[in-house]
Amino acid sequence: MSIHSKKELSKKMFSNPHWDFESIELANEITDYFGKSFLKLDTYPNQIEVVTSEQMLDAYSLIGLPTSYPHWKFGKDFVINQNNYRQGRMGLSYEMVINSNPCISYNMENNSTCLMVLVIAHACQGHNAFFKGNYMFKDWTSADAILDYMVFARDYVLKCEDEFGYEEVEATLDACHALMNLGVDKYKKPSERSIREENERLRQLVDFKRESYNELWKTIPSSTSPIVEERQRGAEVEENILYYIEKNAPRLPQWKRELIRIVRKVSQYFYPQSQTKVMNEGFATFTHYHLINKMHDEGFLEEGFMLEFLHHHSSVIFQPPYSSKFFSGLNPYTLGFNIFMDMKRICENPTAEDKAWFPNMAGKDWLEHFHFAMQNFRDDSFLLQYLSPKVMRDMRLFAIRDDEKEKHYEITAIHNESGYRKLRESISSQYARENYVPDIQAEKGDLHESNVLKLIYNPIHNYQLNDKEAEETLDYVRYLWGFPVHLYRKNKLGVNQLLKKSY
Repeated sequence: MSIHSKKELSKKMFSNPHWDFESIELANEITDYFGKSFLKLDTYPNQIEVVTSEQMLDAYSLIGLPTSYPHWKFGKDFVINQNNYRQGRMGLSYEMVINSNPCISYNMENNSTCLMVLVIAHACQGHNAFFKGNYMFKDWTSADAILDYMVFARDYVLKCEDEFGYEEVEATLDACHALMNLGVDKYKKPSERSIREENERLRQLVDFKRESYNELWKTIPSSTSPIVEERQRGAEVEENILYYIEKNAPRLPQWKRELIRIVRKVSQYFYPQSQTKVMNEGFATFTHYHLINKMHDEGFLEEGFMLEFLHHHSSVIFQPPYSSKFFSGLNPYTLGFNIFMDMKRICENPTAEDKAWFPNMAGKDWLEHFHFAMQNFRDDSFLLQYLSPKVMRDMRLFAIRDDEKEKHYEITAIHNESGYRKLRESISSQYARENYVPDIQAEKGDLHESNVLKLIYNPIHNYQLNDKEAEETLDYVRYLWGFPVHLYRKNKLGVNQLLKKSY
């Protein structure tokens, strides 16, 4: 049966506010058809899970993953969210979606049929295509392996708890979690391994450790061992501090090195999500808006459905004004959606201003630019490239300078001719990772004498470290490293100045 022969069936099923599995299956089939034929989306296969509020809370606590290793923080987050939800202090998302192959999405069971169709278009088409197409996810994550890897991680942590004790495992994971932001590779693509390959690698490490231990009693360790070689010669400057500790900590047992590896793998998996929040949500919102409207134009949806859809869509992109008590910064759904919609407008109906600002996009194929932008940018570069004067005017954006030495805030740019470029650069910089994660790297340690680990902090835009957070970070690094840790600050002349020590 062709998709167009199902118009009357879809009208009837989607007009019923109470969904059933047949209507979900039909919604997935129709949105997938128009996603491919109308928006040219390339997606992973979809796996749609209908969950209760308790299951959604559980997914919240595990950061969306269907399984994870045990840790007290996941349980704490679950209890906090559960209490807030039951007492009305927070609501739950309509859906949650995972960057995996197949792409798993959780849909709340108390959604209406309209909401089910909306979130299927949003998550199963929009987010799914973004995960598969954006270069950050393609280069820094492995959608095919993450679920298997988390099964491996859970089993490994459970074995460690049995063998080495719950407290020691939890303390190691605490330290690793505290350093997660300093445990990602920002410039090199991580290798991809399946669960079978991970187990094989672990077996080889155990064999190597046993063989090296026996040899140590007889002669000097073999120079053919890559790990021993690396420890002997020390490491170069390394931006991934967890990786440096895992490979070079002098006395860290092998099972703790594996725990560090697990946490930094998870941190690496979530690294692109923090870099693409505006783009990802804007792309998915743009996708569901166009797919639902296309379905209505083609006769698959009735007017009553569209009225409910517009209510939900308007709620998603609602941006409270800065003076509202509900204001909590820019809504990423609104900002991303407005920019993608504006790109389409510039392609189809450019003004003289658009032609001056976007000469390569004005009057061109909007679908081509829509995919190009989705595939090749992250939030800061996306904003710097596509945030137009019209969007700045429509959203009434302005920039504030907050100088702790001054009594008052200063408005440094508004949405006018002299402020557009400065405003765009200012908003873009808010989403640049170096402005909210300090640039701290591990310098080559003296592994033969003092075993002191030197950390170098490179201040960017005069960003200052928080004293308390710096001390806590040093303590966690000290715990994993096992020897004193010194933190230096690189000044403008390139000279390292000692900031703090952890003995």
